[in-house]
Amino acid sequence: MKALETTRTISLPDTQVAVCGDWHGNLDWLRTLAPAITSLAPDVRTVLQLGDWWMNTDASDRIFTDAGIERAYVTLGNHEPWGEIAPLQHAHQGEAIRISEVTWLLPRPARLRIGGRTILSLGGAASVDRQWRTEGVDWWPDENIHGVHVEVAIAGGPADVMLTHESPAGTPVRQVREILRTNPLGFPKAARLESAVSRKRVSRVWDEVKPDLLMHGHMHTPGAGTTDDGRRVISVGCDGQQGNLAFLDLQSLKLETPSLREVRHAAESRASVTERPQDVIEQ
Repeated sequence: MKALETTRTISLPDTQVAVCGDWHGNLDWLRTLAPAITSLAPDVRTVLQLGDWWMNTDASDRIFTDAGIERAYVTLGNHEPWGEIAPLQHAHQGEAIRISEVTWLLPRPARLRIGGRTILSLGGAASVDRQWRTEGVDWWPDENIHGVHVEVAIAGGPADVMLTHESPAGTPVRQVREILRTNPLGFPKAARLESAVSRKRVSRVWDEVKPDLLMHGHMHTPGAGTTDDGRRVISVGCDGQQGNLAFLDLQSLKLETPSLREVRHAAESRASVTERPQDVIEQ
């Protein structure tokens, strides 16, 4: 992994973007998702991805460019190749790093300006499955949100939108609260305590910056909730799941979330259109 380009400033005129949850390196899902994005929203050229990304960028670039996607900005999660990412981020502190034709890795934290809106990205999360992973192979301590990330994020002032991988503590999203309460996969207590600390760090930033909208991945459950003071939280689904894709209107901050059926139908429709000229030539 190499830094092909870096920048401290991201400012885009886009009035609508696609926001996506965890991909887990799933190229088959991306082959469905990318064409569906530009089929359902032909003007969208930018994807904001919410972590657990870990893609083969040679393959993902081909998929994105074929679909007409020009930029993918990654708010990093916990399941990432941190052994390669961390040295790059240490060498280019505070800068977004382009690692392929399409993909940019965002620093922790990052501030973006898109469609006149201020967007705060705060990557990282605690791995509740760490005991089944091997340090230096598929788990690295660099995944964690640290105090310095929190302080820098708060010092940047208010934001309209906040993008995270980790959920905030005290989330208004019922589906996430239920998972945290029941622990359906039986994660050990120590890991759950680390996760609670991680969520509290996100929540501290969330409470200080007070974005109208916070979107996160990590929990693998789609859902939405609103706090008593009107702040919205969206938990975005993972690859292959309902709610992995949402379209965000930057003017109104309204979201449109296509169903899985709509995503798959849009991808199939685009494929049939792009294949038709070739079919004619072969005949």
